[in-house]
Amino acid sequence: MKNLTYFTSAFVSPGHPDKVSDQISDAVLDACLADDPSSRVACEVFCTTGQVIVGGEITTSTYIDIQDIVRKKIDEIGYKEGMGFDSNCGVLNAIHAQSPDIAMGVDVGGAGDQGIMFGGAVKETPELMPLALVLAREILVRLTKMTRSKELAWARPDAKAQVTLAYDENGKIDHVDTIVLSVQHNPDVTQEQIKADVKEKVIRPVLEAYNLNPADVKKYHINPTGRFVIGGPHGDTGLTGRKIIVDTYGGFARHGGGAFSGKDPTKVDRSAAYMARYVAKNIVAAELADRCEVALAYVIGGIEPEAITVNTFGTGRIPDSSIEELVKSVFSFGVADYISELNLRTPQFLKTAAYGHFGRDDQGFRWEETDKAWLLKQLAF
Repeated sequence: MKNLTYFTSAFVSPGHPDKVSDQISDAVLDACLADDPSSRVACEVFCTTGQVIVGGEITTSTYIDIQDIVRKKIDEIGYKEGMGFDSNCGVLNAIHAQSPDIAMGVDVGGAGDQGIMFGGAVKETPELMPLALVLAREILVRLTKMTRSKELAWARPDAKAQVTLAYDENGKIDHVDTIVLSVQHNPDVTQEQIKADVKEKVIRPVLEAYNLNPADVKKYHINPTGRFVIGGPHGDTGLTGRKIIVDTYGGFARHGGGAFSGKDPTKVDRSAAYMARYVAKNIVAAELADRCEVALAYVIGGIEPEAITVNTFGTGRIPDSSIEELVKSVFSFGVADYISELNLRTPQFLKTAAYGHFGRDDQGFRWEETDKAWLLKQLAF
C-alpha cells in the first residue's frame, strides 16, 4: 500500500463577494495611478445586499469617479437585477487623505508600513506554482468564461473550487484525489445538469491540459449542499483582503504582512511580496532549488529590508546561505528600487484582483519574469 500525503488548495471566482470587493479596490487604485503614478492609495471595500461602501485613505492629484467605477465593475462581473445585488445598489464614499504621519516615512522612499513578506516558487507547473492551486484556479477561469459567454446559461457569478492532490513518499504527485466545485445557479436548473455540465465542460478540459485523467479522480463534490441560488454579496458580505491565500500560493507557501488589493506600491504588504515572488521564481528557474521561499522584513520608513531569508526546504543545489548572498548581489531590495524595477507605478493591479497575483505568465507582470535566472545560475556554478 502506498504511503501517501495530501495537500489541498482552493480558489474563488471573480463573483465571490470578497473578490468583488478586491476588484473594486484595485479598479480605484488603477484609476488613480493612470493619471497620477505617485498616488498614495489604501482603498477598502465592503459589499452586501444592495450596498457598497468604499473607504480608506487616498492622496492623489487626479479625480476618480467612485460611483462609476463601482457600477461598471459590478456589471462586468455579471450581477444583474433579481440576484439581490446589482449595479443599481447604493454606493457610499468614505475616502479621506493619507495620514501625514505615514507620508513622512514614504516621502523619503521608505516602506509604508512594517511587516514580513513571503514569496514562493515550486517546480510543479510551468509557471512554478503549486499544482493544486493552479488546477483550482483554471477550473474557475474556464467556468467564468463559460458563464459570461452564456455557454452555461444556468450559471451565476459566484463560485468556489477546491483540489486535493496525493503525493508519494518522494514528494511526487501521485494523483488528483478530490475536486470540489460549488457554482451559483439559476433556480430552474437541475443538480444533475449542473454536475454533468461541470464535469464534462469545465473540469475535464482543465485536467487534460495538465495531462491528468479525469477518471483517476477519486472523489467529486459538485454543489454538495444541493442548492446554491443565493450567492454573491446578497448571500455573504464581501470585504477587501479576505482571500489572501487564494491571492498567493494556496497555503503551499506562507503569507506575511497583510492583504494586497487597493494598496499602492509604497505599501510593502503588496510590493515586497511581489519582489519576494520575483526572487523565489528566479531561484527555481535557475535550478538552484526545486522549491523556494523568500522572506523580506521591513520597518516603516525603512529604505532597505531588515532581513532577507531564503529557504529551499532541502531541495537546494547549494546551501541556502549561499543563495542568500547571491540574491543580495543580483537584486536590489530598496523599496524605491524594486518599485521601479517591477514597474509598480503602472496601472495593472485590477488584473491581479480576480485570478491571483502570481503564476500568471500571460498578464505581463514584471515580477513573473525569470530574467535574472541566467545570472544566478552563472554565479552559483
